[in-house]
Amino acid sequence: MRIGLFTDTYPPFINGVSTSVYMLKKALEKKGHQVFVVTLNNETFHYKFDEDNTVIRIPGLPIGIYDYRVTSVYPIRAMNIIRKWKLDVIHSHTEFSVGTFARFVARQYNIPLVHTYHTLYEDYIYYITKGYFDKPSKKIVEYLTQFYCDKTANELIVPTKKIYDLFKEKYNVDKNIYIIPTGIEIDRFYAENIDEKDVEEVRKKIGISKKDFNILFVGRIAQEKNIDLLLEGQKLINESNKKINLIIIGDGPDMDNYKNMAKNLGIEENVIFVGKVPWEDIPKYYRAADVFATASTSETQGLTVIEAMAASIAPICIDDESFRNTVVDGLNGRIFKNKEEYVDIVLELFNDKNKLKLLQKQARLNAEVHSSKYYGERALDVYKHAIEHKKYDNYGVIGKLVGKIKNSKKVSKDKNEISRRKSKNISK
Repeated sequence: MRIGLFTDTYPPFINGVSTSVYMLKKALEKKGHQVFVVTLNNETFHYKFDEDNTVIRIPGLPIGIYDYRVTSVYPIRAMNIIRKWKLDVIHSHTEFSVGTFARFVARQYNIPLVHTYHTLYEDYIYYITKGYFDKPSKKIVEYLTQFYCDKTANELIVPTKKIYDLFKEKYNVDKNIYIIPTGIEIDRFYAENIDEKDVEEVRKKIGISKKDFNILFVGRIAQEKNIDLLLEGQKLINESNKKINLIIIGDGPDMDNYKNMAKNLGIEENVIFVGKVPWEDIPKYYRAADVFATASTSETQGLTVIEAMAASIAPICIDDESFRNTVVDGLNGRIFKNKEEYVDIVLELFNDKNKLKLLQKQARLNAEVHSSKYYGERALDVYKHAIEHKKYDNYGVIGKLVGKIKNSKKVSKDKNEISRRKSKNISK
């Protein structure tokens, strides 16, 4: 099968969606399928082609929201290359920019379109509104999400039941919705695949000891991740024990705010802001920790939780449905409802090493069901269904726009032909 993955983010740009698409590509290729990627060039405003021209990076303009960029909805140069790929199916991983382009390609070349919804946009709208017009803005986001996920895609994939319920109960989406958790290359996080010398170097680099008890957070440093709770909790934790550290990996728009918060709380010595870490080095940092913590309720799945579990690190997660599909409280991790419960759990696991080891062991075992292998297999089932039942009569506006573009190109071609013939007759 010839499969096109369309995404706004892709390595070396690292976030949950980028990792998800990369893992899917590798899983599909291992099964013998040919996979092509269309994404944005997040470094320069130029086209870039790599991996034997199977990855197209389209020039994108920064929009002032974190490191994200957008491109035109119909980049002609990319269109000409994609036509030669002769794709059997397109799988889009974004609703905007490259996602819109995916819908044009699907319509123009009569290719079935599968879409995965990764991001709860309502939780990110404040980046644009800055606190103003939140309600009407959320309505616009809701409309656009419904349009892209219901009106244009042949089949829809979501990572958790939380998102499934959102589409069925709030958005009233009337189509097939497949719950397929994103897979990861879990074996690269396994303890036996990580050199302990490398882990010790990480400890020295960030100033921690093997004797310390280390809490790890990995993610974007932004308000929707609710890092405030972890920092406020850290103050209470350190009032009881100074040997417990909070390690924060990632970058984002609120980095300075959280550094100032840690300073004002008087916990600077026990909170380590590492910043960005190369994708290939992330497993070493997991192995340097004892537990993983997240208070974010904006996740669609929480890939970092699965990564931690694969590294035999017990996750401590806020009570949110996106985590409940993965973390079973008391079996392979812990679930907390508020700051006080979070603090109690951390101190309990610090004092009860046997309980901690049991959670870590079970976390590793349960992570195996989230391998990229199973992710790829389930995605292939959806592709096959999309190919067998493809329909395009629900494309509406997209279909009309494609028709206008094609018609304008035809008119232009006809005019050129008429001009050429006139010139020929005059020369005679």
